[in-house]
Amino acid sequence: MTYPHSDTMTPGRVALRISVYYLILFAVVISVLVSWPDVTQYLPIGGRDALHGAAIESISDLKETGSGGSSLVDTVGGGDPVVAVQVVLLFVVGHLTGTILAMLPVAWTYKAINYESGFRKTFVRSLLVLPLCATTIVLLIQDSLALAFGLAALVAAVRFRVALDEAMDGIFIFAAICVGLAAGIGYLGIALVMSVFFCFTNIVMWAIDYGRNPVDEARRVRKLAKQRDPDSA
Repeated sequence: MTYPHSDTMTPGRVALRISVYYLILFAVVISVLVSWPDVTQYLPIGGRDALHGAAIESISDLKETGSGGSSLVDTVGGGDPVVAVQVVLLFVVGHLTGTILAMLPVAWTYKAINYESGFRKTFVRSLLVLPLCATTIVLLIQDSLALAFGLAALVAAVRFRVALDEAMDGIFIFAAICVGLAAGIGYLGIALVMSVFFCFTNIVMWAIDYGRNPVDEARRVRKLAKQRDPDSA
């Protein structure tokens, strides 16, 4: 979705485009579920745990081989390694694809709201990439306390920081993390409903200019003037 001219960046048009997107998305999902009921085991819906969603009863099924234990091939693929790989790949792809589809309207809403004041391209991209990382992390950790502590240690070692210009930027980042976590634990349906309310709540507040403050308005004008003519600052 692109916005070539500023006159198209109105709350009504953005709300209409996002509504059409959600209607198409839900229609496609319902059609797929009706025509292919077994696809639910690959999709992050209904609170399906990642291991159980792939027909894996416990983490030991990923490790045990030989006599006395079932391997991943036996558990998932019924002894066929090709089927096992296919099931696992479809399972992971289903989670990650659902994450992107849920986050696209959130990213579009952020771009629309901040179109006039300006936004960073890297921040918009992070709204799509961050939930993918969160989903993958949840799929990896599951109920493993050791992996959770290992992840915390890695994050502490990296110590990345993101400078946010506005408080709402942090809210959008938090929404991205929520969608990623929901997809990882199998509650992407709830994340989709949340994204609907999140997008339209922000669009309504943008339309009515909720919380308008003359001081903030003057600050925004100075910021735009500085961006357009840096030498005047």
